Amino acid sequence: MEKNLEKRKLGLTNLEVTFIGFGALEIGRDWGIGLLGDQSRPDEESAGKMLNFVLDQGINLIDTARAYHLSEERIGKSIAHRRSEFVLASKCGEHSTEPDTYYDFSYKAVKDSIDKSLNLLRTDVIDVMQIHFGPDPEKVLAEGETVAAMRHAQIEGKIRFLGASPHHTIMAACIESGAFDVLQVDYSLLNRQSEELIAEAARQNIGILVRGGLARGYLTPKVQHHLYESDDAEAVKTSRLLGLLDGELELLPAAAIQFLRANKNVSSVLVGSKSPEHLSHILEAVHTPLPISIEDLTAFR
Repeated sequence: MEKNLEKRKLGLTNLEVTFIGFGALEIGRDWGIGLLGDQSRPDEESAGKMLNFVLDQGINLIDTARAYHLSEERIGKSIAHRRSEFVLASKCGEHSTEPDTYYDFSYKAVKDSIDKSLNLLRTDVIDVMQIHFGPDPEKVLAEGETVAAMRHAQIEGKIRFLGASPHHTIMAACIESGAFDVLQVDYSLLNRQSEELIAEAARQNIGILVRGGLARGYLTPKVQHHLYESDDAEAVKTSRLLGLLDGELELLPAAAIQFLRANKNVSSVLVGSKSPEHLSHILEAVHTPLPISIEDLTAFR
């Protein structure tokens, strides 16, 4: 049982989170690339075993969302009794009407969503509540209803810190707003467009959570089914990366994770998984030897 995982400060919050965090999307919603079965969420029993395994490994950050369908409910059912062991992050603004979702960023909808999340998660407080931006994030920030609802929930003691999960295009505005303690950013070896903004957020003492660190599966062996799709830019770039890794598909997660670990502005990398074996491999990947230096890996474009 691993209990000595690296921890990093989450901005100016009083929270320390494990460098590897758990993204709970896949335990509640079909997602990802690969064969059809690879995309399906697990049943409730398997999801519960996965969540307990996460905590047993010493991972202390779990990130979910209302839009992840069954995810919050399964977290509540499976590990609410272990609430003291983990930092809990969720999201509001995108709402679940399985199998679909819809966006509503109004004050009432967000307040009601936070209350529903608390109920499903079976907890009195959510550590980080993030805006789950939709197609018009500029409007959401400008109108301010979502942030106002989150601040009210914070005053009520229902959430501790405010966060956002922005697209690259709205990230600078989120930083400049001064409203957020934490930002969750899409960032990986295949997608580095937010790298300078991540550095700026860190200078502003905003905690950085990374989503998409494994590039939705493109930086895992699952990509083998897509490598020869010449119109798939991510697959083409992964093929070039494999050339630096002696063609070893199994080294892709190690390269992905070690690239992110080298960036001290990153507080935690959220790894989505529904397989204890896969998550174990990711934890091992932090220290897996690579046939390329970190400097050369960081230079890869």
